Amino acid sequence: MYRRLRDLREDKDLTQAKIGEYLNMSQTGYSQYELGINDIPTYVLKKLAVFYGVSTDYILELTDEMKPYPK
Repeated sequence: MYRRLRDLREDKDLTQAKIGEYLNMSQTGYSQYELGINDIPTYVLKKLAVFYGVSTDYILELTDEMKPYPK
């Protein structure tokens, strides 16, 4: 899951600092999600799914289909 987060971010040419800003947290705090040091809270997972336009299942690697997050 953590690699997938990084891949989604890099595919959009965004920095960890920019994603941290979107999530109202520091770059270091976000980095710890990508490195698997900290578990991702549900509200952050949902926010990232909406931001990237994918399902939470995709981020969690439960599927390889990049279905949009249902509204």
